[in-house]
Amino acid sequence: MQTNRSNIGALIGGAIMIVFGLLSLTGQLFHALNWDFFWPLILIGFGALLFVMMFAGGKESAALAIPGSIVTGVGLILLFQSITHHWVSMSYFWILIILFVGTGIYVMGWRADEEAQKQSGAKLMKIGLILFVVFGMFFEMLFSSDNNILFPAFLVVLGAYLVLSRAGLLGKKKNNPTNTLPPVN
Repeated sequence: MQTNRSNIGALIGGAIMIVFGLLSLTGQLFHALNWDFFWPLILIGFGALLFVMMFAGGKESAALAIPGSIVTGVGLILLFQSITHHWVSMSYFWILIILFVGTGIYVMGWRADEEAQKQSGAKLMKIGLILFVVFGMFFEMLFSSDNNILFPAFLVVLGAYLVLSRAGLLGKKKNNPTNTLPPVN
């Protein structure tokens, strides 16, 4: 039995409607159901569905890894925030979208056997992770009432390290251009 793309789209659309309908019906029948926990799972499931479509579609559908990783990642962020009720963290969690895009590009490159895409995705993931740490430290340490001194102290230490390392005062041996030539016989 062969299925074409419109049949697959109808199957996926129908499955999504069934899931949403069952979740809504469950919420109506069981009022004690904690929707704070379940609604991010819908996003995670939709993102996972995009990955399933990517694998089912072959190498030409490798690009579905990018929206799949973004939707799944945002769902995971919202699940974390729903569980912890630390909604203020969205002030810096949004930067993880860069990491999710990088993950999607990496998976797309892996699926399509494109080494350049995998390298680009890995670089973007590193950038997203570094920015997440920087923004997280900034918002959590600077604006937290408990740790008012940590972030400014960190900035002073990091700045001093950068200045001293660029000035060559941290014990690194300076390159001597006269010693770089091979000996003459």
